[in-house]
Amino acid sequence: MRRLKLIFRMTVLVIAGLFLHYVLPQHDIVKVTSTEIIRTDFSGLNRMFYAQPDSGSSAQPTRDLRLINTQKQDTWLLGIMPRDSSSVMVYRNEDTGWIWPPYFKFDSADLQAEAANLARGDEWAVVTHYGWRVRWASIYPNAVGVRTVSGPDVTIVPWFNIFFFIFLMVAIVFVKAAWRQFRERSVDPLLDAAGEQYDEVQASVAERKGRLSRWLDSWRSK
Repeated sequence: MRRLKLIFRMTVLVIAGLFLHYVLPQHDIVKVTSTEIIRTDFSGLNRMFYAQPDSGSSAQPTRDLRLINTQKQDTWLLGIMPRDSSSVMVYRNEDTGWIWPPYFKFDSADLQAEAANLARGDEWAVVTHYGWRVRWASIYPNAVGVRTVSGPDVTIVPWFNIFFFIFLMVAIVFVKAAWRQFRERSVDPLLDAAGEQYDEVQASVAERKGRLSRWLDSWRSK
């Protein structure tokens, strides 16, 4: 039973970790090499990883997809420490709208223009994005912002993620404390009362069985 509980908890933690890694903002130091628009057919395998169409556009099974092609500076520790190597990275550029994920992005056309302008020069930039790059499923991270930086060695501190995890830990501690108080004040007394009532019922049943047994024994003695 303990193993099952441990497996269940580990599964929940892994799913929660993957979910947060997908939706929380990440920062990549890149050189924008080009931008393009491709016609994309979505499948049941990758449809859930794409945002809704641009605001004001109707949903279609096939639509244009804005892409930003870059040369990405490789990093350690989830993007905090830069490495001496680089690799290609392709980002999609879609509006997120008002629903999910809650980035409230409506300026994908403006962001595409900014990226195209960066592709003409030789500047380094930071692309803020969410999501994963899965090549075999044609899944791209969604760029939500881009800004120029002085060079590839700049350190980007993920302040939002730091404050988010601090808030999450405080919320977990608060919920545990509130649940403990609720259990001590409401649940435990009910369980104790139910246990006492169960004991009384058992005692009453045992007493009746004893009376019946004594009555049967009195008839057997006759």
